[in-house]
Amino acid sequence: MGMTSRAEQTTGAGLWTLEAENEAATLEIAAAQAEWLEPGDFVGLSGDLGAGKTTFARGLIRALAGARDLEAPSPTFTLMQVYDTPRGPVVHADFYRLRGIRELDNLGWDEAVADAIAIVEWPERIAEALPADRLEVEIRFDPSRGPEFRLLTLRGRGAVARRLGLALGVARLLKRAGWSGARREFLQGDASIRAYERLTRFNGATAILMISPPRRDGPILRYGRPYAAIAKLSPDIRAFVAMADGLRGLGYSTPALIAFSIEDGMALIEDFGSALIAEAGVPDGARYAEAVALLVDLHGREAPGTLPVGDEFYTLPVYDIEAMLVEVELALDWYAPGVARVTPPTGARMQFLAIWRELLAPILAQPTTWTLRDFHSPNLHWLAERQGLKRIGLIDFQDAVVGPPAYDVASLLQDARVDVPEDLEMRLAALYMRRRTVADPAFDAKGFAGAYAAMGAQRATKILGIFARLDKRDGKPEYLRHLPRVERYLARNLAHPSLSPLALWYRNHLPRALGPPPANSDR
Repeated sequence: MGMTSRAEQTTGAGLWTLEAENEAATLEIAAAQAEWLEPGDFVGLSGDLGAGKTTFARGLIRALAGARDLEAPSPTFTLMQVYDTPRGPVVHADFYRLRGIRELDNLGWDEAVADAIAIVEWPERIAEALPADRLEVEIRFDPSRGPEFRLLTLRGRGAVARRLGLALGVARLLKRAGWSGARREFLQGDASIRAYERLTRFNGATAILMISPPRRDGPILRYGRPYAAIAKLSPDIRAFVAMADGLRGLGYSTPALIAFSIEDGMALIEDFGSALIAEAGVPDGARYAEAVALLVDLHGREAPGTLPVGDEFYTLPVYDIEAMLVEVELALDWYAPGVARVTPPTGARMQFLAIWRELLAPILAQPTTWTLRDFHSPNLHWLAERQGLKRIGLIDFQDAVVGPPAYDVASLLQDARVDVPEDLEMRLAALYMRRRTVADPAFDAKGFAGAYAAMGAQRATKILGIFARLDKRDGKPEYLRHLPRVERYLARNLAHPSLSPLALWYRNHLPRALGPPPANSDR
């Protein structure tokens, strides 16, 4: 989002003021809004007569149409002009001569703007009919600043307010970093609230824009806290900044921070490219072995619990038993009713949590380390041009905690999105334990094997709940295709002798989580 305005400032929630020194700046500010507008949005243009409402509309229409020379004249006499654009229909209207909302029916307004972006000059003529969710743009002269100077006030109403603030926050960040003119390409997001874009400059240089807005508190779950707080999920981008620097300080590859804004929840970071440790969904054994080596190195270090973030400090939360229990409950709340079509009774639920508590307590009492929590193939880039452990590029660590070493090993070798063959998993797990033993003869390989099975089961149980929730609550059914893989991991982990009470509970109350029954089974 680029602009040549000399200054900008926020004057309240969802309200922004921008300065345009000339008509070109007005066109640029208008064009920038095209990047975040969606079909169904309403843009109302008001202000001084002749101040540039039609100019703003023209800049917006040209950007939406992808046609820099589109004339887009004022619809003063036709009242309404419709444009077909790659973003869908765009309706440009001028209501200056409208005498009331009844005349909207004569225009066929409701039909015209259905699933269209509506840009309306003089919207105050139909004030009582304006949608609650809208962008308001007021354009005023400021003769004291020059004859061409305009002051533009952008206000987001309703649901538009947040999107406007996000768009202008991105513009501010890119302008400060010198990336305003870069081409932006949306990248597939992850299962969280974060979104990513790849930016490309005219000279071919690229960077990644990570948009990670401050987490909104959900409903209170227990202890006066929402789920995210109990599960120790990072509330804002501060954790990413702290961990990026902290991991880099230990000699690992994390994206260089080009620019970031904690307040807006976004960062412009180094682009690691597209090579991963699993290419086309197939694990590369040598690359996975290097990722295992990184974990061996990390788990042999004394990692600090507090990290600097500018003039402040960030303290990694402890991955305690309450966090792990609230995560496994997701399977009971979402997977059981949504996928397995069962609802375990209250007594079974209490037994489930009691078994988990007894299983996890001794593991959490063992020495801990930095647990990155999302240490798996989609987040592990392969940087072939670098040396040693630096060949593993880490990109997802904002939810890092202080927790059991076995968790990240299970996360890597029991990848929810990639089939890791069992023989490869076992070889790599053995490689981890062998190298840990060489580095520390006191390392308890047998105890680690039990912890690995427990952490794998905990993670698989949590993921079953998360993927079912993504389907039912968030309308993302594509995650359901991963459930059979996660169910296989869970069944494999429950085969460990130390997990036999938990395995029995699953067989009695949630057998579907152990995998779908065979076609000829009556189970």
